[in-house]
Amino acid sequence: MASYNEIPVSTLARLVGTPDCPVLLDVRIDEDFDADPHLIPSAMRQPFLDVRDLADDLAGRSVVVYCQKGLKISQGAAALLRSVGAKAEILEGGQFAWKDAGLPMVLAEKLPPSDASGCSVWVTRHRPKIDRIACPWLIRRFVDPNAQILFVAASQVLNVAERFNATPFDVENVFWSHRGEKCTFDTMIEEFGISHSALEGLAVIVRGADTNRHDLAPEAAGLLAASLGLSRMYRDDLEQLEAGMMLYDAFYRWARDATDEGHDWPAALKKA
Repeated sequence: MASYNEIPVSTLARLVGTPDCPVLLDVRIDEDFDADPHLIPSAMRQPFLDVRDLADDLAGRSVVVYCQKGLKISQGAAALLRSVGAKAEILEGGQFAWKDAGLPMVLAEKLPPSDASGCSVWVTRHRPKIDRIACPWLIRRFVDPNAQILFVAASQVLNVAERFNATPFDVENVFWSHRGEKCTFDTMIEEFGISHSALEGLAVIVRGADTNRHDLAPEAAGLLAASLGLSRMYRDDLEQLEAGMMLYDAFYRWARDATDEGHDWPAALKKA
């Protein structure tokens, strides 16, 4: 049983990928990280002696700190954060416990470079519909919660990527894009190494909606309709993205928790 200021792996696993996920800090020493260069989804690396540098950003926020085993390093780092106002817990058993549970982890070498503020910067075509909303959702929920998404004219994506050290996605002839019959959302799940049943199910829906293959999943038509509706509701791409985040949060929770649930009210009419 987790003790005071500890969170069990099972509890954290339910929070990862949702808007309620706490800030995750990987404070493993470099030697431990080099031996296993993977991160719990959405976690950021932070030297354990420098956690107080994050005090202003983390004051009043929920934080989970983890080291290799959940012992002295994470406990000390969490205590430092609590002393400056963060609601910091440690992950019971550390990264070893997460890995032993068979939960997905992000391969660190796949992470794009960060800017001076520590955020990754991504750029794609403006006026997003499906993949260009789904991918930012995936990035912010499972890779980098603070990722900046730039929407620009299609002809300028690669130029902006070069000038602003941004990572281009969902355009032709770049790493993060469609591959064969699969879309960019599929590519990101595969390359980051975060595949699990809920994301795999959501990926089929996204692929069906994005490539006009509604035969892949009956929900694809609904996602297309909602996505096109959002694109008509918002002229500002970033406002559309914020609305789309909630849409994909809902689809993800359905894929994870509610695929077996139906709705037939009032049932009495069907029996008549």
